[in-house]
Order: sequence, then C-alpha cells, then structure tokens
Amino acid sequence: MNNAPLGSATTELPHPSPPHAPTGPDMPTACGTLTVMYDGSCPLCQREIGLYQSLTPLQPVAWLDVSAANLTPATRQQLMARFHVQQSDGQLLSGAAAFVALWLNMPGWRWLGRLGRLPGVTPVLEVLYRGFLPLRPTLQKWVKKHTAP
Repeated sequence: MNNAPLGSATTELPHPSPPHAPTGPDMPTACGTLTVMYDGSCPLCQREIGLYQSLTPLQPVAWLDVSAANLTPATRQQLMARFHVQQSDGQLLSGAAAFVALWLNMPGWRWLGRLGRLPGVTPVLEVLYRGFLPLRPTLQKWVKKHTAP
C-alpha cells in the first residue's frame, strides 16, 4: 500500500478492493478510461468540469461527482478535499498531478499537460494548487452569488 500523505501527488484510498480503486457502485471501472473525480456541489468545480466535458478527449473519460456518489464518508471526504483522477492503469493522482493527467487528454489543454510534465513543473503547480485550496470556499461563495439560477 502506498503510504504517501493525502496531499501528495499519488495517493491510495483505504479499501479492500484492488489497489488504487475507490469502491462503490457509482465508481466507473471500464478499462482504458480516465476517471475524473470532482466535487459536483462546488459551483466553481462544476464550471471547470463542464468546460472539460464539452471537449472530445484522446481517451474515454468517466466523470464521477463524488458529492453524489455512493461512497463511504471517509472516502468521500478524502476525494472532496482535492481534485483526483484515476488513470486507466488504476493509479490515483491528486492535485496538480491529476490536472496534468487530465490536461494531457484534453484538446486545447495538452500543451499545459506537456508543460506540467517537464522536470520540476508539477511540484511548482502543486504548491500553487495548495495555495488555492484555502481560497476555494470563498471563491465558491462568490461564484454561487454571481451565477444566475
């Protein structure tokens, strides 16, 4: 089992099933699919994910709203704390590494994914992401307030 801290780029959720595979009936399991796990209760996240969903990815993408998925409370809390992507090989990425994996699969964003793969860039993106996380609740309130129903 990977004992990396939750804030690291690669994490493994605690569960009895195969490594790196969160459990629950709502979890996509198709091989060759990138699974994007996002907070669907966050208006900011909804907008960003909507942008990605409007694109045609290089490989199939399963979109999992972890706020509504049938997950254990501990797993939901862990997935809601940071952005996660499960790669087709089962590896679970979070934070900047998850964004880089998603961007590499999205037209118009691949250049940013390639940039993120350069040596030393993902750790810098991770620092920026961690700096954003405390601001997220305030930004969520602002987006919710300024978004027409």
